[in-house]
Amino acid sequence: MSLPVHDGGREPPAGRPITVSVAFEGSEDIAEARHVARAFLADARAVHGVPVSDRAMDAVQLVVSELVTNAGKYAPGRCLVTLEVVEDAVQVTVWDSEPCLPVPRAADPGRVGGHGLEIVMALCRSFEMHREPVGKRIVAAVVLVDDPVGDEAGGQLR
Repeated sequence: MSLPVHDGGREPPAGRPITVSVAFEGSEDIAEARHVARAFLADARAVHGVPVSDRAMDAVQLVVSELVTNAGKYAPGRCLVTLEVVEDAVQVTVWDSEPCLPVPRAADPGRVGGHGLEIVMALCRSFEMHREPVGKRIVAAVVLVDDPVGDEAGGQLR
């Protein structure tokens, strides 16, 4: 794992985003990726006053875990994870070196394994896949607070 790049716990200057980026080497870093996501959201909540529900805290960690797992499983070399607070959501971006885009499978409760992308898409407000000059970039946005009428945030694909 590389050291995270972030604002050092200070209030960001006006117009500067709250963000962190970390490079991971392989599957052994999945727990560390979850830790980075939790620490980032805790910092956003405590230092920057960003409202973050417990559901969002859990959902972001799961999204990060699933996307880093897939990068480690299917792409050689490092992956780069960036978390950024964008309005009322945290945008999770994972870049890896494999140019082939993942193909979402139809829901199948009888299938063992292979549900990671399905889970990610269900938890996120938006989900995008982009080929890059080198590799691909997956971008998923998780709403940070629950809907005031009690519905869980997320679950809508754009």
